[in-house]
Amino acid sequence: MATRLYNKQTVSTSSASPGLQGASAFTYKGFNSNDPVNGFKSYDIDLVKQDIVNHFNIRKGEKLMNPDFGTIIWDILFEQFTPEVRKLVIQDVETVINSDPRIAINNIAVDTTDQGIRVEADIIYVPFNVNEKMTFDFDRANGIII
Repeated sequence: MATRLYNKQTVSTSSASPGLQGASAFTYKGFNSNDPVNGFKSYDIDLVKQDIVNHFNIRKGEKLMNPDFGTIIWDILFEQFTPEVRKLVIQDVETVINSDPRIAINNIAVDTTDQGIRVEADIIYVPFNVNEKMTFDFDRANGIII
């Protein structure tokens, strides 16, 4: 049974990526099984966004042959949100984002919601010089493995 990773994901762009006019202009090309409308293909910023979501969707230690890949957020979702837990979440988000050389961090804000943890990351897509704010809600109901 597939579950949604996030209840809500919002993205707001502050500038557009210049010069992308045809398929030959794409810097990054990839496959996205969640996008049948575009023939399961993703390019450039959309591909980087999907890679970030995929990284946050995997629990740390869950990926075969790469136990350092993934996030700890799903494992600490039920913990009391103390300053130490907040610091761990921020460090983990920094680790996930810094593992991808295509993006850089401007700012990370972590807070609780009624049912989980909200992460707001202000990032820059380095090759395109595009600044974007991504918001992820990690929900307690979606953190349960059945």
